[in-house]
Amino acid sequence: MNKIEEIKNYCNSLTEYSRFKTREVNIGDIPLGGNNPIRIQSMTTTNTMDTIATVEQTIRMVNAGCEYVRITAPSLKDAQNLENIKKELRLRGYNVPLIADIHFTPNAAELAARIVEKVRVNPGNYADKKKFETIEYTDDSYNSELERIRKKFTPLVKICKEYGTAMRIGTNHGSLSDRIMGRYGDTPLGMVESALEFVRICEELDYHNIVLSMKASNTQVMVQAYRLLVQKMSEEGMNYPLHLGVTEAGDGEDARIKSAVGIGTLLEDGLGDTIRVSLTEEPEAEAPVAKDLAERYYNRENHKPIIPVDTIPKSPYEFSKRKTFEVNGIGGDNPPVVFADFSSTEIHDYTDLKLIGYNYSAKLDKWNTSDIASDLLYLGNSKLPFDQPNNLKTVYNYKVWKELSNDNRVFPFFSLSGFAESGIKSDILNFVQLSIDELDSPNFKLVANDKTVVIILTTENKHGMAEQRRVFFELMNMQIDNPVIIKRKYSELNEDKFRLYSATDFGGLLIDGFGDGVWIETESVITEAHIKESTNRISFGILQASRARISKTEYIACPSCGRTLFDLVIVTNQIRKRTEHLKGVKIGIMGCIVNGPGEMADADYGYVGSGVGKITLYRGQNVIKKSVPSEKAVDELIELIKEDGNWIDPKIVED
Repeated sequence: MNKIEEIKNYCNSLTEYSRFKTREVNIGDIPLGGNNPIRIQSMTTTNTMDTIATVEQTIRMVNAGCEYVRITAPSLKDAQNLENIKKELRLRGYNVPLIADIHFTPNAAELAARIVEKVRVNPGNYADKKKFETIEYTDDSYNSELERIRKKFTPLVKICKEYGTAMRIGTNHGSLSDRIMGRYGDTPLGMVESALEFVRICEELDYHNIVLSMKASNTQVMVQAYRLLVQKMSEEGMNYPLHLGVTEAGDGEDARIKSAVGIGTLLEDGLGDTIRVSLTEEPEAEAPVAKDLAERYYNRENHKPIIPVDTIPKSPYEFSKRKTFEVNGIGGDNPPVVFADFSSTEIHDYTDLKLIGYNYSAKLDKWNTSDIASDLLYLGNSKLPFDQPNNLKTVYNYKVWKELSNDNRVFPFFSLSGFAESGIKSDILNFVQLSIDELDSPNFKLVANDKTVVIILTTENKHGMAEQRRVFFELMNMQIDNPVIIKRKYSELNEDKFRLYSATDFGGLLIDGFGDGVWIETESVITEAHIKESTNRISFGILQASRARISKTEYIACPSCGRTLFDLVIVTNQIRKRTEHLKGVKIGIMGCIVNGPGEMADADYGYVGSGVGKITLYRGQNVIKKSVPSEKAVDELIELIKEDGNWIDPKIVED
């Protein structure tokens, strides 16, 4: 098997936790990068011209844990008012560094850079063009455009250098310029090159107070782009700090899971100097989530050692699923399965399985299965007191399984040594649990490439994602193709941290194409029934956020800001209420044209603010209806979905 280039190109180590060392950047009185802790930030949602509302929201954000606050400056007038906002904050005793968010308007950026501590520019629309046109660029015409950008961008760089203002060069996946798209396509490499073009101009002018970001709504693309950015920076002798974020994550639990999958995967490898969790909620709700993600890595260095790896058997810059053979619907080309663990829970009647997506109708004497119904149920030494649903596989400890082995829907669970010692095994499907330390066991040879065996991979390492990834590397190097279920156990966590930690650990592996199933075990102070229901729901949420298995509607909704032309929270909830039964459909909900067709590049349909009380509807990136009155826009969106044959009557789904 071919080896891939050395992993030092995108992080310090894939097995020993350490933060990637970046240069320190001064942002007001709170430096970023270097040896500083991971910084927390968010963005206001108020109208920038409303000084008091913006100040008071900023204060709430700071009190919630924000160390930097970003404010949109879509016009020269908005940029000017940043001075009043800053003055009022200082009068109230708040010295939080302010960041001006700029799109399209270089003159606003140049003014803001004289006032605030940092400006954010998007290279896709600051001085470049985004008209969704396909243009063939020759080298001469490409370089000519670069020269035009240099002339337009240089004044801002010189002002930042003069005033000691920091700058974030923030690429967004959905707003790559036509020029970049023409040469690199819609790729992580295009995202990276879009930013580095601007960085090189800064370096030519001896300006280095720079932070970089590679944000996307697609978590796979986001992770690949940041990794590639670090590799390319290393090649060019750069080490600028990284701002991490998943754009348009939406709201509620799904948004928190999606953010953790993207941000957490990078934090696991020591990448990231500041993070912003983007939620379609009040901005003060973002900082606590970001803090929970960041604080997990304090003292992470003190973990059980993992055997180092210098080369890896697959590229970290593009997605490919680990090749496995299929065992009774697990592995191969099948999407990952979900395990439910009831081994410590006594099942009394049919209603207990409702927690994992199975609802029994006594009247019809049949099971109704939800879109997020677990595929496998581990019962340990317990037994179901009724006949199981036909499409649910049950798994028992070996001794109990022997009593039930005439049922082809039940399967045995073994330890590695138990598998070696047992005389009778299933001819169809056997689950064998093991950890990294057992790969060298002689018993492992009995499991390797046995066409009936699915491996259950566990870890108790504090740096568990890296340890389990190390096992996947070893399996690939040894050409062992058994399907693998990833298993983790979480104890003494509140539900918020449980959601974020599990999304990080499982998502980080799934994004790299590792894992044919997930098995989350948890102990919590919340009720047993709630644990089962939430663990099942979170498992499917992680698979969806990782793009490994789609089980529900996906909402690509931007966080509100001062550019937003309608109440995003209310509208998102209205659209969700009408469409959440449309499995697999992706709907983009964008507050303004800045986050319009570009940022919802992944969406099937788009709902974009185009003026006060006016909405533009999209099919993919194509405008379908303009200036739709907001009171009619949700109905018009539903009609568009119906026209395409993608509508399902919710009553049919319920039945």
